[in-house]
Amino acid sequence: MPLGWRGFEPDNVVRSPAHVEKVFRAMRIGVLTSGGDCPGLNAVIRSVVHRAVVDHGDEVIGFRDGWKGLLECDYLKLDLDAVGGILARGGTILGSSRVQPSHLRDGVERAKGHVEELGLDAIIPIGGEGTLKAARLMSDSGLPVVGVPKTIDNDIAVTDVTFGFDTAVGVATEALDRLKTTAESHQRVLVVEVMGRHTGWIALHSGMAAGAHAIVVPERPFRHRGTDQAGRRAVRGGQALRDRGRGGGGQAPGRDHGVRRGRQGHLRARAVRRDRPAAVRGAGGAAGEGSPARHSRACAARWYAYRL
Repeated sequence: MPLGWRGFEPDNVVRSPAHVEKVFRAMRIGVLTSGGDCPGLNAVIRSVVHRAVVDHGDEVIGFRDGWKGLLECDYLKLDLDAVGGILARGGTILGSSRVQPSHLRDGVERAKGHVEELGLDAIIPIGGEGTLKAARLMSDSGLPVVGVPKTIDNDIAVTDVTFGFDTAVGVATEALDRLKTTAESHQRVLVVEVMGRHTGWIALHSGMAAGAHAIVVPERPFRHRGTDQAGRRAVRGGQALRDRGRGGGGQAPGRDHGVRRGRQGHLRARAVRRDRPAAVRGAGGAAGEGSPARHSRACAARWYAYRL
């Protein structure tokens, strides 16, 4: 039985004081946030601290600037005062960085040594794909790790929805609603790019919410003809085309064809530039920044309550 393990037993099971102390002893937990920004990071940190300190009497420390803080043994104590008032605050009070233990020659061993030196019972890294890959390596090396999936792109496996995604969709949808009036006033077709990297969840949800005439996502083949026809229909109706997907369609020219990531929007604009001027706009660039929306807060706040 791992140290600090909390089992689930019926209320009527009677255990000796020694057994209770062994199973339910206070733990020392380390928390870090790594990778890009995402609305709801502070909500998760607050949830971890409240659940650990209030419900179990545990001690929580936070590593500054992600894995870098663990590698350099740079940390601060997280108590109820430290997390007071951060539920709705954007960013992360711990700071973040792109440093990964696996990218350093002795990174994993250094991290493992500091975990043992600090007497930690568990590490809770909050991050996206890169962070969780590093967490897997740490777990394989024998460290107790509980990874928290974080991404506005909603593209992490074995998750239904990730905190921050709802906020990102809301920001992108609001931007599209604002751009629509400009397009209608100037008889212009707009090709709008949103965040998402290699997945089209933000594009799909914001496009449907804003009434886009065409939505291009990386998961589906891209056809210039279909986008061209949608643009002409929008022009004839005096409306605006909003066609987006940061990663681009599956068959669109990409880096191998001399087009760098983030420039596919210009290809779409070229495809619809027939009857009216077509312009490219970026929307949702701040989708991963700022305060989390209601659903993102609730998702982040309750996530860890089920796992501590």
